[in-house]
Amino acid sequence: MLRKSVLPMFAFVLTLLTSTVNAQEAAKSVYFELGGPGLASVNYDMRFQKTEGGLGFRAGIGGFAVRYDNYNGTYDRTSILTVPLGLNYLLGKDDRHFFELGAGVTYVNSKKRSDFYDNGNFNNSFGHLTFGYRMQPKNGGFTFRAAINPVFGKGFFIPYYAGVSFGYKF
Repeated sequence: MLRKSVLPMFAFVLTLLTSTVNAQEAAKSVYFELGGPGLASVNYDMRFQKTEGGLGFRAGIGGFAVRYDNYNGTYDRTSILTVPLGLNYLLGKDDRHFFELGAGVTYVNSKKRSDFYDNGNFNNSFGHLTFGYRMQPKNGGFTFRAAINPVFGKGFFIPYYAGVSFGYKF
């Protein structure tokens, strides 16, 4: 008889603890970014503390391939791989709308090939900053980001580069 009354209480306490632990997890999201530091990339973003805002990081992988006609019966193909990495800080008052500040580096690997020869590889990296808006629901769901992402490297600086992102927070 004692077991029958303890089991529902145990289930209730376990459910309560599970929901409390889930509520205290750090905010995490996955998003697709077009433009921005990843050019065309899929990214993972997470806060370092168990909060909606504050300090966090992003890591992604992206790229694309282009095939174009040389108008002489040959084709060239260029493929680009990008790996954006960065730290970011989310500032907000309502746990839904944030101003995002960030900085990081993006590794770029490019390969260009024609029908007759290999034109070589290009490996480099560039730095990036993030100044943007992020909308993410507190309890998970659709996320949106829009940002100005100045990019810089050896011998160049592009101050008005931008990107948009769509994803899911869990």
